Amino acid sequence: MGNYKGLTKEQGHQQRARTTVLLMNLGTPSEPTTSAVRRYLAEFLADPRVVEIPKLIWLMILHGIILRVRPAKSAALYQQIWSEAGSPLMAITQKQTQKLADQLQAHGEKVNVDFCMRYGEPSVSDTLKRLHKEGTDKLVVLPLYPQYAAPTTASAFDALSKELSTWRYLPALHFINTYHDDPGYISALAASIKRDFEFHGRPKKLVLSYHGMPERNLHLGDPYYCFCMKTTRLVVEVLGLQDSEYVTTFQSRFGKAKWLGPYTDATLTQLAANGVDDVAIICPAFSADCLETLEEIEHENREIFEQAGGKKYRYIAALNDEPQHIDMMANLVKPYLAR
Repeated sequence: MGNYKGLTKEQGHQQRARTTVLLMNLGTPSEPTTSAVRRYLAEFLADPRVVEIPKLIWLMILHGIILRVRPAKSAALYQQIWSEAGSPLMAITQKQTQKLADQLQAHGEKVNVDFCMRYGEPSVSDTLKRLHKEGTDKLVVLPLYPQYAAPTTASAFDALSKELSTWRYLPALHFINTYHDDPGYISALAASIKRDFEFHGRPKKLVLSYHGMPERNLHLGDPYYCFCMKTTRLVVEVLGLQDSEYVTTFQSRFGKAKWLGPYTDATLTQLAANGVDDVAIICPAFSADCLETLEEIEHENREIFEQAGGKKYRYIAALNDEPQHIDMMANLVKPYLAR
């Protein structure tokens, strides 16, 4: 690092003048196969930020049980959402990156926009190494997790700092750690819900389903739960909803520990049993549609709701590459672009 091959020392230093906006998302298997999913899960589930169990014990469980059973099941689910463009998360993140670049350049910002994945490819390390060679000397990093959480946002910072710790010349660094209450984000969420209501009519209940997390994390000081609740409060204020018209839930549990509740699947079952047979569901913690939204929410939880007696169920897509979402990203990073 710090060695400009083929250039004199003076030429190398003169060329180091580039700002890069770097989007970071969770990641995806490279293909919907058992072997690719196993590689992805091995990296993801080995992260101590993701699973806070003593390392030796957890590695025995992970490699002795989970990675022998779960990859085939997950691969079958990925196959259901895979498209000609590949992984939905990857395709959407690529669109977000290009549209953000176009947006910033149209407003006169001379910046590079790139992306990487916390797990899988393109990796944080490989992407940063490439940006270093290309002359990036300022990094504005936007992890695409609206609500800060240690297993997501902090893990992204861990990977970032691990690579940067090997650099001799560090770039100026701006790390945007949360935007759960950003006015542009709240406005974009509310607008997407309003469009759905105008097209389909107002449901009996709006379900705002966030990704789950062990309840223990909240007690240890992780603000994720509080940030999710604030997002809900701000969105429903814009929409003018009464308390009886919405509910906040948490999805995607893993393991036997108690997780943040109420649980999305159990809530949908209870709603249907109580005669609430028309729901719309949105997942504010996801910046791009992926397995947890397109399969778990769109299909699995629809089936749960309908089997419990529900009649009308619709999933409101993630913000993805919608113009308001791109505007929000641009406004988040702009304050850090001036030299």
